[in-house]
Amino acid sequence: MATLILFNKPFRVLCQFTDEKGGTDGTVRSTLADWLTIPAIYPAGRLDYDSEGLLLLTDDGQLQQRIASPRLKMPKTYWVQVEGEISETALNQLREGVELKDGKTRPAEISTMAPPEIWPRNPPVRHRASIPTSWVKITITEGKNRQVRRMTAAVGFPTLRLIRYGIGDWTLDGLSPGEYRATIVHAPAPPPGNAARKPAKFRKHPPRRRSRP
Repeated sequence: MATLILFNKPFRVLCQFTDEKGGTDGTVRSTLADWLTIPAIYPAGRLDYDSEGLLLLTDDGQLQQRIASPRLKMPKTYWVQVEGEISETALNQLREGVELKDGKTRPAEISTMAPPEIWPRNPPVRHRASIPTSWVKITITEGKNRQVRRMTAAVGFPTLRLIRYGIGDWTLDGLSPGEYRATIVHAPAPPPGNAARKPAKFRKHPPRRRSRP
């Protein structure tokens, strides 16, 4: 059995427990250590600093690998606000896969959606009165760097706000930003002849700057 943490990562929080480099202006950025005080858990995959939503963490290395591995193609679903009224032509391009600098993306599941009933972002998205926005729901099965943002930009509709709603069957339903839910799941069996692995980058968490309930 393994512990799995479902965490709704707020905007501008690093997906790690320390900020070794600091921001471009020299400031220390918020990290997972500001929000989570559970010992010996580690992210299963990543979520960009300027993206929000579901992040999974676990204390089990095999489960971490199963969730994060691009080879296993676990689907990830995003709610994406884009600049402009996205066209059917652009949607079809995304469904078929678009060419990025690091290769063509796999076909994505994508549909338009009504603006979701979600928390306000702080700071808010900057809107231009003359340009409308639209929301789409995108499911992908790979994890290129900043992939969703690059995909929508490639078809002419830059991403303004990106929220990861689900990973596999897990979703952020019922979680406000900064909140988490813990569950116990069956860990996948290790490969034959291998001992159970510790999560990658195993190290003690640093002292927390502040605690959260």
